[in-house]
Amino acid sequence: MKIIVASSNPGKIEGAKLAFSEYFKEFEIEGIKASSDVSEEPVNNEIYEGASNRVKNVRKIAKEQGKEADFYVAVESGITNQLGEWTIINIAVIEDKNGFKSWGTSSGFPVPEKYVKEIIETDLGKVMDRIFNETELRAGKGGISLLTQDRISRIDLTKQAFIMALTQFINEDIWR
Repeated sequence: MKIIVASSNPGKIEGAKLAFSEYFKEFEIEGIKASSDVSEEPVNNEIYEGASNRVKNVRKIAKEQGKEADFYVAVESGITNQLGEWTIINIAVIEDKNGFKSWGTSSGFPVPEKYVKEIIETDLGKVMDRIFNETELRAGKGGISLLTQDRISRIDLTKQAFIMALTQFINEDIWR
């Protein structure tokens, strides 16, 4: 089985790998950078749109490169207040080679109101780097690792979102 992740970010690729390894024994995984076509810091519906756009774009890139996969996957992190309070979530989208698409979310974490405007105007990674006096937290464990005192990493949240998106594939008989 072949999986193409719409990213070159090692954390996103690892999160996808860990999620798929929960259900499939043998597979090959490759990351290909693909645009989300949404804001640098996706807000509300842009989170899903960004992940969905990445899948669409990576399918196109893969086809141009003569590559085929069984699954095309992407994850997008963003900020939402659709639950009544500002929260950071990850949304994963998975599309199989036949075009069947599923999606899932990770756990979310609250954002203090005092940081919301800055996050939306720049992005969460830059704000977290500034708050924690770090550089490129997003490429490693992520700011969530610092917020949870190393109990949950960005890779864990990515894995969660992909597992939730896989539910329609691993329970195909009841979903389709």
